[in-house]
Amino acid sequence: MAIYLTKESKVLVQGMTGGEGMKHTRRMLAAGTDIVGGVNPRKAGRTVDFDDRAVPVFGSVADGMRSTGADVSVVFVPPAFAKAAVIEAADSGIGLAVVITEGIPVHDSVAFTAYAASKGTRVIGPNCPGLITPGQANAGIIPADITKPGRIGLVSKSGTLTYQLMYELRDIGFSTCVGIGGDPVVGTSHIDCLAAFQDDPDTELVVLIGEIGGDAEERAAAYIRDHVTKPVVGYIAGFTAPEGKTMGHAGAIVSGSSGTAAAKKAALEAVGVAVGSTPTETARLVLDRLSAQEAASDVTHR
Repeated sequence: MAIYLTKESKVLVQGMTGGEGMKHTRRMLAAGTDIVGGVNPRKAGRTVDFDDRAVPVFGSVADGMRSTGADVSVVFVPPAFAKAAVIEAADSGIGLAVVITEGIPVHDSVAFTAYAASKGTRVIGPNCPGLITPGQANAGIIPADITKPGRIGLVSKSGTLTYQLMYELRDIGFSTCVGIGGDPVVGTSHIDCLAAFQDDPDTELVVLIGEIGGDAEERAAAYIRDHVTKPVVGYIAGFTAPEGKTMGHAGAIVSGSSGTAAAKKAALEAVGVAVGSTPTETARLVLDRLSAQEAASDVTHR
């Protein structure tokens, strides 16, 4: 099992014929993703060869969906065109739009995430690495060769930390890893992913990676308290960040005690989430929790 993306997913790439789109389409195909087409109105009717796979280019998302049955779109278009690309995908009825593009104006993100939600389209991102279900499919830029299929679910604001935890826990493996993006407005939240992992029978533990700024992690803690029965292990990036500074991601703004790593850590720990002080310690906490879970299961079945 997995959340949001499986080997059955049929993927269109909006912006496939651009430099980044070409590079990452090749990598997604190598990971086993069923890329059924690209979208570029100026190059409709052409095909692009990726090693042993010829991928057609459609003039619109709707054309691509009609011809291929696509249900996922990955967006690699420049920031100025991202809003129109997501709205087009939502109008076409796509189920999932994964927006990799960074530097999108916040007012555009507000508009297209709300519009997509009204049309029943889930948006992941913007400014995110996408998501991967190891051994099945990869939609975005997450390296596919640093982990394997397994029983950990991962939801993260940070792309780099997504990769690091995937690598640190590669011997256990992952059900699905979702990079939700670190912008102030994103289409899919920690809570959305927690709910999906809670319902996924093959996810035994969830890793939640947050960072300073905003209150997403505090809201996730409240959701965990009320709805999540599986163990959750957390990591918050930004313990050394000075207060009152904008750090890295556009969403990482700290004012007083609001949005600090310490406040987020305290909120998560108050609901039973083990929070690591480094990525490596976080990985060790995951192993400890899984070992304790296995020991308890052994006792139950004796």
